[in-house]
Amino acid sequence: MTATKKVSRAKRREIIAALGRGTVPRLGLDLFAVGMERFEKGLNEELAAVTTGGSGFKAVRGEYGSGKTFFARWLAERAKRMRIATSEIQISDTETPLFKTETVYRRLIGALSTASSQHGAFREVIDSWLLTLEEVVLAAGDVDKHDRAGMADAVDKLIERRLAEVSKSAPAFAAALRGYRRARLTGEHDIADGLLAWAGGEPNVAAPIRRYANIRGDIDATSALDFLRGLLVVLRDCGYPGLLVILDEIETLQRMRSDSREKSLNTLRQLIDEIDKGRFPGLYLVITGTPAFYDGSKGVQQSTPLAQRLAVDFSGDPRFDATRASQIRLTGLDRGKLVMLGRAVRDLYARGASAEARIRALVDDAYVEELALAVAGRLGGQIGSSPRVFLRKLVTEVLYKVDEHPDFNPRRDYRLTVKDTELTDEERNAARGGHRPRSADDVELDF
Repeated sequence: MTATKKVSRAKRREIIAALGRGTVPRLGLDLFAVGMERFEKGLNEELAAVTTGGSGFKAVRGEYGSGKTFFARWLAERAKRMRIATSEIQISDTETPLFKTETVYRRLIGALSTASSQHGAFREVIDSWLLTLEEVVLAAGDVDKHDRAGMADAVDKLIERRLAEVSKSAPAFAAALRGYRRARLTGEHDIADGLLAWAGGEPNVAAPIRRYANIRGDIDATSALDFLRGLLVVLRDCGYPGLLVILDEIETLQRMRSDSREKSLNTLRQLIDEIDKGRFPGLYLVITGTPAFYDGSKGVQQSTPLAQRLAVDFSGDPRFDATRASQIRLTGLDRGKLVMLGRAVRDLYARGASAEARIRALVDDAYVEELALAVAGRLGGQIGSSPRVFLRKLVTEVLYKVDEHPDFNPRRDYRLTVKDTELTDEERNAARGGHRPRSADDVELDF
């Protein structure tokens, strides 16, 4: 954890605001990445391998509240520092089922992010790539920069050469990008936008737009993976040597109908095998899920081939887990780490605040520990279920008030309350001391 790292006021405000809303910040997670140190070396090595044309896969397991989303975004930040593009996708049994790879691809494109573009980076990446190809053509010296027709023809041919391998099975990807460039140069912006959307997996693009580039229909489950290969080529050509794709909340597969679940598990197995075969150079795929997904009969264990690929023995002491294994586990926060987390957030807030001295005096280490344990106590004493609520209370009900009101003393003027309406289902269950079903098999159905 690097709580002493310099951070801008704007970034600090954004981080604190997200914590106050009870959400995981998009940036600055290294500032309070308590407990992540043990993963750094192994993951850095695997990300570095991706930047040199390798590929990789990692399954992350953790109970609700163990920090899977935090881990995924922390990893994404590290990847971006290596100029790796990232995309985080929430798997859903209704909106984004894993077996519909064309839908997953569309979500991937919509969430594509780079160090310079946090949201919707696909257009920026494609424009950068086309500009790079134009520079390559000019550097070759065979075409004058004022010869528009000659330049267009030379760039089109270069697009085809760069995507030659992909075009063997999915020629429409290159065709769409050629059409996009031509429409943009001629000022036909609606057509350009439509073709870019089509290349990003958007369905129902108007037929005249598709005819402009001589493409038909929509992307299907097979071509979606070929388009992903094309995206990896484009990223590499314009200076992004890899792509980190995070499939979050994959345990939702357990809620699917049996046939859909089986197809989704088979899709995951195929993806892992294709990555191992080197079909996706530059891709690092990460999935996150609960232990019930990995160990239950309606999760990974339903597919023997997939279970074999993800098999890791977690019966031993977590201190000795191998972070380079195909599956790693998050153990959540213990009492000491929860308090460390609170202190890091307090320090981040206080640094540069006009009331810094008063904040540090009134919200001292002892008070942070008292509040952390009090929140955990309201959640059935379960430390692992309390970080989100604890940080939200610390920010909005303590730090904000100490900062804004000179006469506010949290030990005297603040009484902790935790209402059902501000809790997630998992937090509410912990507060009631109930037993959350660990897998779909544990749910009793009244017929």
